[in-house]
Amino acid sequence: MGLVTRMGSNQREISGFLGFYLVFLLMSGLSCGNENDIACLRSIKESLQDPNNILNSSWNFSNSTKGFICSFTGIDCWAPNEDRVLTIRLSNMGLRGSFPLGIYNCSNLQHLDLSSNELDGVIPANVSKIMPYVTSVVLSSNRFSGEIPENLANCSYLNVIQLDHNKFSGQIPLELGQLSRLKRFTVANNLLVGQVPRFNSTIDVDFSNNPGLCGPSLSPCQKSSGKSNTGVIVAAAVSGVTVGAIGVGLAMFFCARRVPVKKKEEDPEGNKWAKSIKGIKKIKVSLFENSISKMRLSDLMKATDNFSKHNIIGEGRMGTIYKARLDDGSMYMIKRLQDTQHSEEEFVSEMATLGSVKHRDLVPLIGFCLAGKEKLLVYKYMKNGTLYDQLHQGEDGCSMEWPTRLKIAIGAARGLAWLHHNCNPRIIHRNISSKCILLDSDFEPKISDFGLARLMNPIDTHLSTFVNGEFGDIGYVAPEYSRTLVATPKGDVYSFGTVLLELVTGERPNEVTKAPESFKGTLVDWVIELTKNSNLKYAIDKSLVGKGVDHEISQIFKVARNCVSLNPKERPSMFEVYQLLRAIGERYHFSTDAEIMLQMDTGDDDIQELIVAQEAKSDQ
Repeated sequence: MGLVTRMGSNQREISGFLGFYLVFLLMSGLSCGNENDIACLRSIKESLQDPNNILNSSWNFSNSTKGFICSFTGIDCWAPNEDRVLTIRLSNMGLRGSFPLGIYNCSNLQHLDLSSNELDGVIPANVSKIMPYVTSVVLSSNRFSGEIPENLANCSYLNVIQLDHNKFSGQIPLELGQLSRLKRFTVANNLLVGQVPRFNSTIDVDFSNNPGLCGPSLSPCQKSSGKSNTGVIVAAAVSGVTVGAIGVGLAMFFCARRVPVKKKEEDPEGNKWAKSIKGIKKIKVSLFENSISKMRLSDLMKATDNFSKHNIIGEGRMGTIYKARLDDGSMYMIKRLQDTQHSEEEFVSEMATLGSVKHRDLVPLIGFCLAGKEKLLVYKYMKNGTLYDQLHQGEDGCSMEWPTRLKIAIGAARGLAWLHHNCNPRIIHRNISSKCILLDSDFEPKISDFGLARLMNPIDTHLSTFVNGEFGDIGYVAPEYSRTLVATPKGDVYSFGTVLLELVTGERPNEVTKAPESFKGTLVDWVIELTKNSNLKYAIDKSLVGKGVDHEISQIFKVARNCVSLNPKERPSMFEVYQLLRAIGERYHFSTDAEIMLQMDTGDDDIQELIVAQEAKSDQ
């Protein structure tokens, strides 16, 4: 099972897709023509009041053409000509009524967005049976009330839960903290009380404006006071005397034997997993470079202070990255991979392939280590961390100068283009974001995590990540993934286009601070909206305004907008993106004589004609 995506393996990809598709149909009890989904949308339309006449004008059920519901406003299907609903987005339509129970018939629904309407009532207690495969539930800015159902925790594929700006009351079900795939949980501006669930530290949570909540990251929860009746007081007194006597006896016993009484073991450093592998710390680290001194697991543990949380420098879908300083002063990054389903032999084979991938714009993989169930990768240390942190950390925004941002864009494009067009075998990254672009001491960009997306999946297709709701960071994922379920080079191009927009605007991909409060879309959505209104100048990072680089910024915007085109066929290749960016930054002389020139292996006769055509398209 290969780690990298081989561009020539169409037959295997197709057979893998068909196999998974058939299994999914059998599990879901589906037929090719699904009348249930049509009944689902018909029920939703009938159950909701539509004062703005949006559904009434768009949802026409008199049409009998296959896939006709896929053209309905707010509806995305798994395939354009198939009546299977993937997404329901009915945000900001002025809809009234209660939670539409007819959603039960959309049995393959993955994304539900009913935000910014006037819906009320409660969330059904059996919500997991209504939406068993849902990965995103957005009910923000409505009038929903009652308690958040405990059954929501049974929606095990959930990535996003947004219930903010409603009237929910009672306690948040503690079971929600057990949702292993959850990335975002917001319940701000409700009437919730009690202890909050204990979520993973990597999850984006918002409990604000719920004065009754307490627990982690909030005010401590106070113990409830006992009842003041005489029976309870007497019982408490008797039990107190009894417990006291037992306590004195135990204290005397332990003091006499000089045995210390230990508190329940805690894990303040968050590295209990590392302590469990101490007994095998003599294991060697397999290295790909002869120039590197031999390492053992014990060296990695010492260099990271037993993988203390204080040495964490990055966390993401692929795993956690720790800073490591060896005794000789050399610095490395150690990535602890998330659970993988590969055998030890398969993993070693995958690592051998990755270790052979070398390029100036990729983070070098130095070696790896297998320690029990733990899989650790050793990378060259990048002093300036991730591009995401450089762009988005700090109250005053990003202070990075324009030439540096442009250099990062060009270098990252060059590295990704090399993976797509020159690497043998060729690699589709599948998880491009500003979090996987690392910066060395000179702010030279290095792409990380290439090849790891396939490693994390037990099935050798792109499908398992999508069904699990883990198909990339929110804001970077190409829209066609929800229809095709197949990763492609053009999907990487879309993700890279989002990174370009981050560099120019300084905004996060899924949270635009400069947009109006009513805006609910992504950074890409916002830029497209500004472009239509000829207001794109308002998107530029304020620290770049008036620096004499307006023309270059304008050119980057054009390249980025082409990259995030809704139609994958209209997007440029990464080779073209690199050439366009290199032309924009020509006056800075970023390129060197030793630079490896990329060549695009396609059937086209003249690469330059493609570049000129792309530039002409950008100027439209």
